[in-house]
Amino acid sequence: MSLFDVLGSKARLQIIRELATEPRYVSELADRVGMDGKTAAHHLSTLEEADIVESYRTSRRKYYRLTKHIELRASPEPDPMFLLHADDVEEAD
Repeated sequence: MSLFDVLGSKARLQIIRELATEPRYVSELADRVGMDGKTAAHHLSTLEEADIVESYRTSRRKYYRLTKHIELRASPEPDPMFLLHADDVEEAD
């Protein structure tokens, strides 16, 4: 799945926005973006397959965190531009 396809989902963008502030666990993400846990897990799986997020466990919870800095820029005429770019977190810092 291309980066455009992965980020073409409003639900996945909402999850990314939440993870931009701090790592979160599935039910916390589901509550914050207004979806059930199964749907959140599906979107997190898609983001994980695209290497945009990764998971880790602490005690009994599975947390997710961003692994990429994602940039989307668009500008109109006279210098039209559309840019979608993702860098690994380690490389972009």
